[in-house]
Amino acid sequence: MIGAQLLSPASLVIGWLIYLPVVLWAVWRSPWVELFTDSRRQHLLFGTVFALFLLWLLRRDFDSGVSYHFIGLTAVTLLLDWPLAIVGALVAQLGLVLLGRQDLAALGVNGTLLILLPVLVTEACAVLVERAQPRNPFVYIFCSGFFAAALAALLCLLASLALLWFDGRFAMPEWLEDFIGYLWLILFPEAFINGTVISALVVFCPEWLETFNRTRYLSAPWKDNEPPGNSR
Repeated sequence: MIGAQLLSPASLVIGWLIYLPVVLWAVWRSPWVELFTDSRRQHLLFGTVFALFLLWLLRRDFDSGVSYHFIGLTAVTLLLDWPLAIVGALVAQLGLVLLGRQDLAALGVNGTLLILLPVLVTEACAVLVERAQPRNPFVYIFCSGFFAAALAALLCLLASLALLWFDGRFAMPEWLEDFIGYLWLILFPEAFINGTVISALVVFCPEWLETFNRTRYLSAPWKDNEPPGNSR
């Protein structure tokens, strides 16, 4: 998360121009009718917003204006699908603004980097996995959960550093050449948190996952090859 004082006015404006239209599109695409008539989905949405809010409060703030926290949006996107994931993350983000833990002026930039980018990466991985039509649920867990979360964290970090370098208001650390070694300390926890949540949901509550094809993943594979005369 980046403080507004580290960003140029042009970056702040561009962040809003990217973030706001996508948020409006997500609000338009969200299944509000199903949400208002299904108490289970309401509980999932509210619980997800609260979980994101708490996760983002657990962060490391640096004096320079940069903060680090886990993202958690890979699991949220697979759980709610991308429109509600963006809407829910926006609500959690506004909660941080009300507490003074995020700058309102930088809401667009942080939303673009820490919400839209992870949701886009997760949705792209989920679409590619679904096109492959795998029957093993571990493919879904690893590719859409663990791998997507690690890739999202990597791209978010690189994009944030590139933006700070481009604006030129942030003093880059002298150990930037050793940055590759620190990447693993960020990628593995992010992948572990999201992958573990998705693994638990696949095992215990697969019906909660909007992007999980229960008919294909959880069908008994032996029934496809069983002769018709042996069926009971």
